[in-house]
Amino acid sequence: MNGTPSYVLGVDGGNTKTDYYLYDLDGRRLGSLRTGTCSHEQFKDGYAGAKRALAEQAGELLGRHGLEPGDLAAAAFGLAGADIPSQKRELDRVIRELGYGRFEMDNDSFLGIKAGSPSGAGVCSINGTGACTGGIDPSGRRLQVGGVGSELSGDESGGAYLARRAVRLAYDELYRVGAPTALTAPALRLLGAAGPEELLERALEAMLSRSLPATELATLLLEAAAAGDGPALSAVRHSARQMAMSTAGCVRGLDFGSGPVDVVLAGSVWVKAAPPILRELYMETARELLPQTELRFRLLEEPPAAGAVLWALELAHGRPASEALRARVLAGMRT
Repeated sequence: MNGTPSYVLGVDGGNTKTDYYLYDLDGRRLGSLRTGTCSHEQFKDGYAGAKRALAEQAGELLGRHGLEPGDLAAAAFGLAGADIPSQKRELDRVIRELGYGRFEMDNDSFLGIKAGSPSGAGVCSINGTGACTGGIDPSGRRLQVGGVGSELSGDESGGAYLARRAVRLAYDELYRVGAPTALTAPALRLLGAAGPEELLERALEAMLSRSLPATELATLLLEAAAAGDGPALSAVRHSARQMAMSTAGCVRGLDFGSGPVDVVLAGSVWVKAAPPILRELYMETARELLPQTELRFRLLEEPPAAGAVLWALELAHGRPASEALRARVLAGMRT
């Protein structure tokens, strides 16, 4: 193409699907593509597979408009699996080798901040299948806490973790002199176990085959906690505190000055789970950990991909998106 680049690309690359959005510099949507994962963690050949997927997938959308990566004013990539510095360096290399010039790439948790915070700064707590926390302060500095699916980094929430906790509490009651819990009988039914002796076997089979009824088990845990079940409530309080500690760590590790901090809540457990006892305990604990900071909690109602587009526009224009530009981008996401 000739002339001044006038388009941006926003990419939300998850472990199961990837959303690509092409916009012009005025915030008008030109096209989009939803396709399979581009995460290096999902390919046998790792980063080579991620490069191949990004080339083919983004190439399909850009090709519809006669564009190549080098024709763009800017691009922003929020990618699952960009968790530790070595992963981020490799993915940065992949994107550069594909021909992108001005771009930003980081963990997909940062997209929630750009999508959900009007200022483009704040903290995003993701509590979906897994858990991760990311922060961007007003100067643009970024900090990620957790996201590697390990107790080493406090990733002790998310639907998969909560489901395993529900099974563990039932197992504790049956075999480890744990406190009685209302979870045991329904957990046995959900797993298809004929009796206590089959609980662990059915749970392990389901985990290995990725057929564990995680949503149902996590909901069971939350419902029991809301009803006052002791073991369930203790487990939910633990998860709430772990997520709150990650949020507080992001706030303290960055510089938000003396003003309020937007905390965007994203992921199915935060946004959709009922009853909301985990979310309520998390917000309460976060405020206790940061008594001098005003936290403004916002449920993410827009698709995270909107954050990628807004981030790319911020790069292209050299400043955060105006209220009018932001409104046009978000309206384009709904068409």
